[in-house]
Amino acid sequence: MSDQLGWTIGEWLSAYREQTVDPRTALHALRQQLRDDDPAWIYILSAAELDAQLDQLDAAGADALKLPLYGVPFVVKDNIDVAGIPTTAACPTFTYIASADATSVAKLRAAGAIVLAKTNLDQFATGLVGTRSPYGAVPNSFNPDYVSGGSSSGSAVAVASGLFPFSLGTDTAGSGRVPAGFNNIVGLKPTKGRFSTLGVVPACRSLDCVSIFSLTVDDAEHVARVMEGFDPADGYSRTAPAPATFFASKPRFGIPAELVWFGDSESEFAWHKTLAQLIELGAELIPIDFTPMQTLAQLLYGGPWVAERHAAIAEFMVEHAEQMNPVVRGIIKQAVNFTATDAYNAEYSRADLARAIQTQMASVDALLVPTAPRLPTIAEVDADPVIVNSQLGTWTNFVNLADCSALALPAGLRNDGLPFGITLIAPAWQDAALAEFGKYWAKAAPWTLGATRRVAPQTDIRSQVPTGYVRLAVVGAHLTGMPLNTQLTERKARFVESTFTADCYRLFALPNTTPPKPGLIRTHDKGAEIIVELWDVPTHHFGSFVALIPAPLGIGTLTLKDGREVKGFICEGAAVEGAKDITPLGGWRAYIKSLTA
Repeated sequence: MSDQLGWTIGEWLSAYREQTVDPRTALHALRQQLRDDDPAWIYILSAAELDAQLDQLDAAGADALKLPLYGVPFVVKDNIDVAGIPTTAACPTFTYIASADATSVAKLRAAGAIVLAKTNLDQFATGLVGTRSPYGAVPNSFNPDYVSGGSSSGSAVAVASGLFPFSLGTDTAGSGRVPAGFNNIVGLKPTKGRFSTLGVVPACRSLDCVSIFSLTVDDAEHVARVMEGFDPADGYSRTAPAPATFFASKPRFGIPAELVWFGDSESEFAWHKTLAQLIELGAELIPIDFTPMQTLAQLLYGGPWVAERHAAIAEFMVEHAEQMNPVVRGIIKQAVNFTATDAYNAEYSRADLARAIQTQMASVDALLVPTAPRLPTIAEVDADPVIVNSQLGTWTNFVNLADCSALALPAGLRNDGLPFGITLIAPAWQDAALAEFGKYWAKAAPWTLGATRRVAPQTDIRSQVPTGYVRLAVVGAHLTGMPLNTQLTERKARFVESTFTADCYRLFALPNTTPPKPGLIRTHDKGAEIIVELWDVPTHHFGSFVALIPAPLGIGTLTLKDGREVKGFICEGAAVEGAKDITPLGGWRAYIKSLTA
């Protein structure tokens, strides 16, 4: 099993497809490796339960070539149902046997993934520390003296340890992000409603999200594509109104104008180091007043949303409150301090603050924050469990209340060897844009995979055209730095690469055009490779872009040097009669330069 430590989803699938690893043998070995006394696990499937899943795959005639997650092992936070297995929410008295899979689990299993264990959490998903469980505190994967982060502690450590390529957590106040930051892994907190929460023991049902932990952004996206989709049985499920709008080639990030570190100088130093890296990559960092975010965050635990936590387990607490973790019980019991009037007034405040936040965010591509301002020890949390926990939510608590998407990313190790993480926050349904930048960040600032010391595999981050975009080849006045390039950038088009056409084109300088423009003509003889730039243009802006193109130019299909076909500028053949043939120069920039020379 040690050979598979730190494997990504792609590596598991490749091993199965190439038949270098047998799924049944590998997964039984992995199950054996999980220790019953490890606080990360609440329930480990028996050999018979594991075989039953594998038998289902075999009976369906499934194989690694047909299913996107065939035989890939994962674990599930124990407030998410897996059929026939106990759900405890880290409270033994609350335990019940799930009659059906949660929708998210069902989709993953239908895609071939195999559940191996249920993982520990802060009881009833209330906490950001990973210590509020009768099954024990889950230690940090880098140093057991430090917290792993919660509430999805076990799910995060299961991935960071390299045992599993992905896991499921939940996120109401940051539980899918803080553990990721503390364990050097990716934490994908989706837009509310993107993944169904049916079959999840709620913390705050109106805010809850099923979240994904993974070693790489590619894996998080791979899993997300399986899990997403409207669920008519979930009253909070939603459908994206439009595709995401990707960040500018040089993104603008709003960062907190003032930051608090609660004495953690290591995190402060790592933050400034990260900002310097982003600036070097061309990002523009805009200090923003986070007062609306901080005010909104206070409503989550200092307002009537505590009553929503109580609503989730009200009947249970009537008879079993004394069996609960005392810190969790103390937090949820505050529900009696709020009236229905308080709840409505708080909702009005939430809406006003969310609108103010969304207005601020309109001026940037995303917000950028430290995932958490400090990384405390378990002893520090034990000494002051409520205050330290609230500090960890400084940059996370407002996100679901403001209806935002978020992605937690590794940002290297601090000088003391512990992980540091950053989180990108964007409006709802910008999940794909966050993931796209996350992959770019992984390539520019590679991280090791969790605590395994393996280096993340590199991928071609822009080989595929994103959903909701048209890939366009531009050849003249729309090139970067040319007069009409703003027609692309103002439509949120993003630069992909500079490349060449196939050698079957000729380029002409068209007469009497303002600004000067070329005409690209396909030919059957004496053609040449012409330099072009590829840009991805949002589909919903593509029509307005095409409407600006004057005759004799138009948009057609171009063939590139490597055989790809993309949309691009073409020209009417009659227009180049008598025009200057500039094909030998190889491109429009060289022609413009020749004029000044």
